[in-house]
Amino acid sequence: MKKKLKKKNVIILSIIAIILIVSIISSIILLSKDNKPNNSKKENNDLKEEIKEEERVKIVDLNSTSRPYAVMINNIGAARPYHTGLQDAYLVYEIVVEGGITRYLALFKDKNNEVVGNIRSARHYYLDYVMENDAYYVHWGWSPQAQSDISTLNIDNLNGLTYGSPYFFRQNISGVNIEHKAFTNLKELSNLVNKLGYRTKTNKDLLLNYSATPIEIEDDAKEANNIDIKYSNSSTTNYVYDSTNKNYKQFVNDKEHTDYATKEQYAVKNIIIYQVGNSTITNDDKGRQELDNIGNGKGYFITEGKQIPITWEKKSRSSQTIYRYLDGKEITVNDGNTWIHIVPKTGNISIS
Repeated sequence: MKKKLKKKNVIILSIIAIILIVSIISSIILLSKDNKPNNSKKENNDLKEEIKEEERVKIVDLNSTSRPYAVMINNIGAARPYHTGLQDAYLVYEIVVEGGITRYLALFKDKNNEVVGNIRSARHYYLDYVMENDAYYVHWGWSPQAQSDISTLNIDNLNGLTYGSPYFFRQNISGVNIEHKAFTNLKELSNLVNKLGYRTKTNKDLLLNYSATPIEIEDDAKEANNIDIKYSNSSTTNYVYDSTNKNYKQFVNDKEHTDYATKEQYAVKNIIIYQVGNSTITNDDKGRQELDNIGNGKGYFITEGKQIPITWEKKSRSSQTIYRYLDGKEITVNDGNTWIHIVPKTGNISIS
């Protein structure tokens, strides 16, 4: 009887041992599987990253909190051949100044261009567009009106007359008047901003809404292959649509507008045009202008060969201009640079 019981116990113990061994081996196999890289999961993550990259706006970093630099660009005929770096501006305004000529306000965000220009003196109504973008105003000199407003409005400005090298410098260009040789270094300006203790984080959203994928243009939108924007008898900006690259080649007075450093013609993805009144300031010996830009009106949004009617509204000097489709919805622009042309009512806009 004892022998049978002993034999039975041995069998039970053997069965328990086998179960334990099988359990241990199974656990090892499962653990091994868990520790192996999941190629399928990795492939899915890679695919998601590729999709994210395709959906990411490239003209600006939408998550960036840095403030842009708004650089006053000289646009008189003698200075224009030496324009440098404008292709890297995500947003440019063109507005008339005295004498029927225009100047550009070019905005750069998170850029380190070592040569941008050529730079010219400030005008007071450009401050409205500096403020609506919460930008640092970069200029070389100022009108009396701009000097007064910069102080009154507490504008964070960087003046080439005040700060010299390495922040501002003059290019060695022969046969050109000294006032047309002024340039700036964006990389160095960031050091000047820190030195002056200016606020570095923006308190405003980007002016425009951007789409990483091509926006859907209304089927009944009119064609926009050739654009002529006449500011005065001496100043016209022209565009010709490039259907291959889906952007607009820029001309000034029917001549190619090219970069002095790269020798490439400037190209623009989005164009906004509207007209406002302007007048000569009383008793101003230079004929400087006043701009009737606070209010609302109608204009055009042009992109990828099409023109779309829009409205604009600017409630105050510091408030952001809001651009809307006729149904009241804010416009969205394609991923790329945008030029905003604010044209005198005495000027002319032709789109075909």
